[in-house]
Amino acid sequence: MTLKLIITQSVRSCETMKRPEPFKIKMVKNLKRLSREERENKIENTGYNVFKLRAEDVFIDLLTDSGTSAMSDIQVSEMIRAEQAYAGSDSYYALKRSVQDIFGFEKFVVVHQGRGAENILFSILVEKGDYVPNNMHFDTTKANVKHKGGEPVNLVRQEAYDPELRVDFKGNMDVKRLEEFIQEKGVEKIPLIMLTITNNTGGGQPVSMGNIKEVAEVADRYDIPFFFDACRFAENAYFIKQRETGYENKSVREITREMFSYADGFTFSAKKEGLVNIGGLIGVEDKKLHEKCKNLGIIIEGFPTYGGLACRELSAMSQGLQEAVEDQYQTYRHQQVEYLAQLLLDENIPIIEPAGGHAVFVDAKRFLPDIPQERFPAQALTTELYKEAGIRAVELGTSAFGETDEEGNMIPAEMENMRLAVPRRVYTLNQLEYVADSIRKLYERRDDIKGLKRTYAPKLLGHFMAEFKPVK
Repeated sequence: MTLKLIITQSVRSCETMKRPEPFKIKMVKNLKRLSREERENKIENTGYNVFKLRAEDVFIDLLTDSGTSAMSDIQVSEMIRAEQAYAGSDSYYALKRSVQDIFGFEKFVVVHQGRGAENILFSILVEKGDYVPNNMHFDTTKANVKHKGGEPVNLVRQEAYDPELRVDFKGNMDVKRLEEFIQEKGVEKIPLIMLTITNNTGGGQPVSMGNIKEVAEVADRYDIPFFFDACRFAENAYFIKQRETGYENKSVREITREMFSYADGFTFSAKKEGLVNIGGLIGVEDKKLHEKCKNLGIIIEGFPTYGGLACRELSAMSQGLQEAVEDQYQTYRHQQVEYLAQLLLDENIPIIEPAGGHAVFVDAKRFLPDIPQERFPAQALTTELYKEAGIRAVELGTSAFGETDEEGNMIPAEMENMRLAVPRRVYTLNQLEYVADSIRKLYERRDDIKGLKRTYAPKLLGHFMAEFKPVK
């Protein structure tokens, strides 16, 4: 590709980035870019698993948007001002004000991250043989349900599985299937209904306010608690503002309050839209359930006013929540992800459309159509991207979501994606252009990319520690 063509396409794609970043950079970190030979050696030594790479050996890190945000000067100053106390810290009460202001919940429990919230909630509610319906469970949610003996069930609308279909709310629950499922399994076997906003597994796709209301009505009709997996709640609210009739003149903050007014509770990883490096919450309406969560939290997380965190982290979370619901911030955030998506579409790279709120998902089935899912095409693509350019993405395909039958045969995942998760307030448009150009180079030589054989994986969340070998 000529420089002139690259510039032309970049100018055309820039139309999706209508405004400049609403901040200025006050501190920088130098990045190291290893040679191609060094990168090949590094990925081979990790068993072709990018989770095992050292961060210092990664040039651009799109592994996750969890815990990787750049904090604001106000967040950092609040951390410095915070006084450390085991019980009754001022930072806890500042966080309490933010939780009440943004979510409208009086009762909550502080935890160290989202999976801590899931562990506590499911330990109390889920028993062996129970079912937990969701639009789509992400990996840790699915694992925590299974760890308690339950069965996670995905009931997302069928359109979610078509990566090329441009539908406004591909994260919506199929409400008809949900009600049929409740009637089939029985209310007593369903301890809660969850809705993941946005739907990470399905490409960061949002859930409409109308769908939230419908799910809440079903839950109320059958007297089943209704919970959000709320990791990216404000991004979901922004999508509602942009796409749903009647919400175009409402703020992200107002839409958020309405969304949570329909829920009985939520789990929340603050490492996403708390804009912090660590932390999480469980919000509940029911007084008895709150007491149970709080008491179990004391055993496995910490005293309620610190929840396994240093008090400075509570201060940063309190401020981060306020920043996450600012319309200006959300506009920038979404336009940056859309910019990367458009750069890839300009090169005919197959992605999940439309772009999600936190990441661009490259469809490995269409990128590498000759590699069967049993040979982990998304994992192969992820490792090739690191070798090509020092970019770390993550596989969300058969390694992460595949199952094995009773005979040990692989049951491939329904979707086979490489996720490019964009950390918040971290990378520039130039760096995203480098990412897009590197993927373009891979696409041009995609016939040379070979599949992988998995040689090791633990039973639950096996993709984190899995090991692979190239298929010759």
